[in-house]
Amino acid sequence: MQRGNLFTPVTRSDDEFVEILKPGQMRIERIVSQGHVSPAGFWYDQSEWEYVAVLQGCAELETLDGKITLNAGDWVMIPEHEKHRVSYTSSEPACVWLAVFGSSEA
Repeated sequence: MQRGNLFTPVTRSDDEFVEILKPGQMRIERIVSQGHVSPAGFWYDQSEWEYVAVLQGCAELETLDGKITLNAGDWVMIPEHEKHRVSYTSSEPACVWLAVFGSSEA
């Protein structure tokens, strides 16, 4: 049995990614961002789908179609190869994300 707390404080100076579970073709991560954003000109273009929910704080994602504001409790499903970037995360309180990644391929 494994256990943890999604709100454990972070003492790093960059985003923290903690893999919580990886059953088969899926993985679950806790991400803590404290004002961190994607580097200028960088776009995620993942071969996996991503479900991401903001548990604490707020964030803003940028896609090729515009910006998405996420507050605590909001979630978004990002399909494979949907270009996106993080353009804002709160620092007080820290932005705590729950991200689930998976593949549509068998």
